Amino acid sequence: MRHHLTQGLQRPPPETTITTSIELRAGDLRLALRPDLGGAIAGLWLADLPVLRSTEPAALDSARQSGCFPLAPYSNRLGYRRFRWQGHDHTTAPNFDDSPHSLHGVAWQRPFQLLSHSATEAEMACTHTPDADWPFAFEVRQRLVLTPDALELHMAFTNHEKQPQPVGLGWHPYFLRRTHSRLHIELTDRWESDASGLPTRRVPQPGIDSEVTHLAFDHCFEGWRGPARIRDEKLSMRLTSSLPYLVVCTPENKPYYCVEPVSHVNNAIHMAEPAAHGLRSVAAGETFDAWMKLEIGRA
Repeated sequence: MRHHLTQGLQRPPPETTITTSIELRAGDLRLALRPDLGGAIAGLWLADLPVLRSTEPAALDSARQSGCFPLAPYSNRLGYRRFRWQGHDHTTAPNFDDSPHSLHGVAWQRPFQLLSHSATEAEMACTHTPDADWPFAFEVRQRLVLTPDALELHMAFTNHEKQPQPVGLGWHPYFLRRTHSRLHIELTDRWESDASGLPTRRVPQPGIDSEVTHLAFDHCFEGWRGPARIRDEKLSMRLTSSLPYLVVCTPENKPYYCVEPVSHVNNAIHMAEPAAHGLRSVAAGETFDAWMKLEIGRA
C-alpha cells in the first residue's frame, strides 16, 4: 500500500499556503476535500449517491461535520485531559463540547497545507508545534488516492521532538444510516466503558453481524480480522486497514454511524501497559505510517 508520496503530482504555486477545497475524480467517484478544516473529507459520492456523510466543500463549517477526518496523535478520548509520559506530567486543553476528556487528537482542528495533487491524488501536511492541546512537535502527512472503485487514505506521522513521544493514529469516517444499513465485522473483544466513555474492562465480542438500527455501540473493539463489510440497500463496501483496532459508534436518532480504524485502545496512555494496547512510542525523527482502504460498489 505504500507509494512515493509526490510522484507525478502537481505542486500548487509557492504563494499558496492553505487551500480551502479540492476535488478528485475517478470513474463515477468524486471526492471533495477541505485541507483547511483538519484535512477533512467534505464528501464522497458515487455519481450522485453519497458514500460517506457528504457536504459540498463550500458549505462545510468544521471537520466535525465532515465525511471523515484524520486522528493524530491519538484517537478517541484522552482521559481527563492529562497524562504522564517518561516521568513528566502533561495536560491537554478542552476541545469537545463539555466532555471532561480531550478527543481525537489535534490534527482535525488544524489546517493542512496542500503539498501536491493530480486528478486522482492529493497530499497534504500539518506541522504542529507544542501548545496547550499537545506538548510535542510533529508533522502528519495525509495522502488520498481515488480509483474508480476505491478510496485509499495514507498517513505518515513524524516525531519532530528530540525525545520519543506517545502516538496513536486513525481515521473517523461517518457513514450514512440508510433503512437497511448493516455491519458484518469479525472481532473477538469489546471494551466496556464508564459513563464518561473511558474503557473499563475487556469482554468477549463474537463479531458484529446486524443491521445498524439494532446496535447501540460507542466502543473500541479488538481482534479485527478481514474486511469490515458495510452494506445497505444502495451500496456494498469493504473497509480494510493496517491499523488493528476499530471504534464503532452507532448513535441513536442520528443520520450516520462510524466505523473507525485506529491504532490503539481508547485511553491506552493511561493503561498499565500502553504498548500492549497499541500505543506507539515514536522515537525522535521516526515516522509511523498507516493506511485504510474503502472499496465501494453498488448493492
